[in-house]
Amino acid sequence: MFEKLNIRGFTRWTELTGRGSMDGNPHMKTHTWPEQNTARMTIVEDEKVDPALAAIKRMDEVNKDVGIRAFVWNIENMY
Repeated sequence: MFEKLNIRGFTRWTELTGRGSMDGNPHMKTHTWPEQNTARMTIVEDEKVDPALAAIKRMDEVNKDVGIRAFVWNIENMY
């Protein structure tokens, strides 16, 4: 999805644990809850935010059990 939207830079975290706020099972990387999460963070120009959110929403609608989420923070300045 990032490549299709021409989003090049990102950071990826793997082997994350947690539980979603909506529904679904915990992902704790344990015997009882063996699944785990990953997360990505990217900083993009304002005009890329809405297309990225729309693409993520479509992914979530296809994969409801996965619980894909996106968050947007304003970046005031960067070097």
